Amino acid sequence: VLSGCGVYDGTEIHEASAILVHLSRGGAEVQMYAPDVPQMHVIDHSKGQPAEAESRNVLVESARIARGKIASLAKLTTADHDAVIFPGGFGAAKNLSTFAVDGKDCKVNREVERVLKDFHKAGKPIGLCCISPVLAAKVLSGAEVTVGHEEEEGGKWPYAGTAGAIKELGGKHCVKEVTISFPVNFHVERQFSTHVDTKNKVVTTPAFMCEAELHNIFDGIGAMVKNVLKLTGK
Repeated sequence: VLSGCGVYDGTEIHEASAILVHLSRGGAEVQMYAPDVPQMHVIDHSKGQPAEAESRNVLVESARIARGKIASLAKLTTADHDAVIFPGGFGAAKNLSTFAVDGKDCKVNREVERVLKDFHKAGKPIGLCCISPVLAAKVLSGAEVTVGHEEEEGGKWPYAGTAGAIKELGGKHCVKEVTISFPVNFHVERQFSTHVDTKNKVVTTPAFMCEAELHNIFDGIGAMVKNVLKLTGK
């Protein structure tokens, strides 16, 4: 489920690409969706500032990442899918919810809330990375998620305050790394870089919540995807 195109006002493109690569490697068939709604605003990514005179549509922008193969989120049903995954990017907090503005008092897009509740009720896994775990914390009471660390640690974790917001939303936050830098087997790496809420079948990983090397973020997302696929039982 995408939220636009570009980290500051939509989907984090590197995260979406990493998810797609790992899903492809895992043999999964993928369908992409996005809500057919206006973006909260448009950011000029070269300046990091709002482009006041512009307006864009979340579905239309998400189609850039999907290479045009995308459908309205209203068409997503649990019956047709084994799992659902949400990349991060500020679009999750601006277009899929109002978290960027309202914090713990945020509202979640109606279709996003429906999808999360439907997959949860059906016992089908939900994967989220970066900032998107706030969606599960808001919608699924008591869900266990991670956005990484709970302290900024000199700027390494610039969005560490999100962990406190997750607790205020009613979720449980679990401290995790993006990945670990020394050679280990995948089982150990998976424990460090993802959190698996086995009760709710929610799998999360910090990704760009940390100022980390791209390959570490890619590997952490890979661990999340593998856990999601494992939980499908396929």
